[in-house]
Amino acid sequence: MFDIPTLETARLRLTALTEKHFDDYAAMLADPESTRWIGDGQPLDRTNAWRSLAMLLGHWQLRGCGMWALELKSTGEFIGRAGLMYPEGWPDLEMGWMLKPGHRHHGYATEAGNAVLDFAWNHLHAPRVISLVRVGNEASDRLAERLGGEHIEDMDFYGSHSHVFAYYPPHREHRRAYA
Repeated sequence: MFDIPTLETARLRLTALTEKHFDDYAAMLADPESTRWIGDGQPLDRTNAWRSLAMLLGHWQLRGCGMWALELKSTGEFIGRAGLMYPEGWPDLEMGWMLKPGHRHHGYATEAGNAVLDFAWNHLHAPRVISLVRVGNEASDRLAERLGGEHIEDMDFYGSHSHVFAYYPPHREHRRAYA
């Protein structure tokens, strides 16, 4: 079994998703506002939320990276997920995030995104990471830009028109070499 590392930021613990997170995770995925910009945009029932959780955990075993549960360090409360994905059919290693409604607009996604990118550069030695952001999701566009993402192209991705933001390691001199 792959050992999922724990990352810590000033306010967050990025830790392995486990069964203890499932009720909160399922509730987040049942919320139409939370799922509006991911997958087919539809909320998930508990059975499909379980499948989502299992897929995210399996991704660590298959690819050596995946999504973390985001917990507040002060309370241990589950507030969302963030991490890296590169499933079959994806154009590149993707960073994604999702926060429970009450925890949006507090800087948590930026804090988690910076930790995820640090992991990508220093542990995976990734030459590039992308975020696929559906057109219209302006909050995620702004977050990608805050994290240093460059809007490099638009693409149709599984039936949704998406912005592609690319992030490059801070030490790289010629940023467009991998674009």
